[in-house]
Amino acid sequence: MVPQWRIGPVMLPVHGVFVALGVLAAAVVFIIEARRRGAVNEQSLVAVTGALVGGAVGMRLSGWAEHLDVRLNPTLLQAWEFGSRSILGGLLGAYLGVLIAKRIGGYTGKTGDLFAPAVALGMAIGRVGCHLTEAPGRPTNLPWGVHAPAGVPKCPGCLTGAAMHPSFLYEIAFQLAAFVVLLWLRNRVSHPGELFVLYVAGYAVFRFVVEFVRANETVWLGLTRPQWFLLPSLLVIAVRLRAGYRRGHYDAVLRREAVAT
Repeated sequence: MVPQWRIGPVMLPVHGVFVALGVLAAAVVFIIEARRRGAVNEQSLVAVTGALVGGAVGMRLSGWAEHLDVRLNPTLLQAWEFGSRSILGGLLGAYLGVLIAKRIGGYTGKTGDLFAPAVALGMAIGRVGCHLTEAPGRPTNLPWGVHAPAGVPKCPGCLTGAAMHPSFLYEIAFQLAAFVVLLWLRNRVSHPGELFVLYVAGYAVFRFVVEFVRANETVWLGLTRPQWFLLPSLLVIAVRLRAGYRRGHYDAVLRREAVAT
């Protein structure tokens, strides 16, 4: 059963409330950042629309290819109704949605840097809903281990009352730190698109590492599905970061004294 809050006669899904709050916060940060950069126009609004639509579709359908044998996968309709709503799927869908929206609108400018701090803050808020409603992580003896109700789905540790890693709290802390760092970097990394690249790189590395303590099922060689999805992505990101470094896009951050002189 989906955890819900009752407000008078209205029942609100806990997870959905925080996802909505996260989207709202991300939209506010995006608008503020767009105004600061003088980029509030029809093209940026089209990009936002593409991100919202693509993110919703990607999140809903992210669990479709759960099995290598496609006969074991649900239909697209079932995946839409009962999909796993993966954050990684949502981010990929949002990225593709922006690309498609920009192509349709004929917009060639970079918009990723507007999204980076907005996404970080939105993710931090949305993950509060995950922490309150989903399996926290794998069992741990660490003093900050948390307990969850026995009714949480796909959570053996919840049934036994074991203390578990608060993996979503780890991610909330990462996203809040990323939000602060991105605000600090935005005037230092001026080349279009690089701020977004740095955020994606940081999150990809963090997500790969935190998967070792999350409650996701391991499928092969001790790695989870998100980790197998991230492995080729990390290789592409590393190549992209190297290219940006060689072109001097990060000099103002990595060699600040040399730049100042």
